Amino acid sequence: MITRGQALAAGADDNGIQGKLSSGRWQTLLSGVYLTHGGPVPRAARNWAAVLFAGPAAVLSHESAAAIWGLSAEATGPVHVTVPHHRRVRAQHGLLVHRSSLAEQTRHPTRLPPLTRVEETVIDLTQAAPDGARAIGWLAQACGRRLTTPDRLLAALRRRKRLRWRAELLAAVQDVAQGCHSLLELRYLRLVERAHGLPTGRRQAPGRTGRRRRYDDVRYERWGLVVELDGAVAHPDETRDRDRQRDNSTIAGGTLVLRYGWGEVTGRPCAVASQVAAVLRRGGWRGVPRPCGPSCGLPGDLPGDLPGDRG
Repeated sequence: MITRGQALAAGADDNGIQGKLSSGRWQTLLSGVYLTHGGPVPRAARNWAAVLFAGPAAVLSHESAAAIWGLSAEATGPVHVTVPHHRRVRAQHGLLVHRSSLAEQTRHPTRLPPLTRVEETVIDLTQAAPDGARAIGWLAQACGRRLTTPDRLLAALRRRKRLRWRAELLAAVQDVAQGCHSLLELRYLRLVERAHGLPTGRRQAPGRTGRRRRYDDVRYERWGLVVELDGAVAHPDETRDRDRQRDNSTIAGGTLVLRYGWGEVTGRPCAVASQVAAVLRRGGWRGVPRPCGPSCGLPGDLPGDLPGDRG
């Protein structure tokens, strides 16, 4: 990647640049920014073109930085860059420009192309999220993938003077610190466990299936129960096989396993709480779950089946 200014400084002239572009040996990606070969244009080239075009102190940010950090799949849409607040950058097709007074402070000190630190990328994504739930999900995902820590996210949140959902995000970081590594795990903690007075399980508890190390989503070790939470709508066959092997190994070791998905935890949390409480009580828990509110669907007899699932 090279800018027009860089090419001229290296000894090229206007005719030489135009000749390379006309022959297809160079390609224009953004105004005055060239790719010095023909053929397909990789995403990395578009990222560099965006940073070069946006000028001094520009950094990749938002979805573009998220893809590089491994927070999301490879980006396919416009390239996002952030520039200092006082700067103006001309609009270009395929480029989205954000302005921030913290642009230079949020840049990672060594990574190239220049991009925002992972914590700052996460906070940017929360502010671009369509709702608070998805904003919170970014916090859990970043820690779940071990890209950062709750303490670092908390520090990044506190640096922002203007922040949507500030109270919710700060509270969510505390829950993530307990080991909730997905939005579904956060929902289970809040809607099922905490809302119904269930004992607090151990999050991401280490264990083994054969020689493979595993982490149980929620383990109630004292009462012999593990709760696994499946956030994906569909799983590949090999993942389902691994989950079954993991569940069977846990049960063979004397611990029961309950597995829930998004629809059950978010759509029927009272019924899930009832089932979890029933198994905990069979394991020796002497507590009693409490209704989460006046319209709580928590049955009084603590059945083992989810209401509506009985034949």
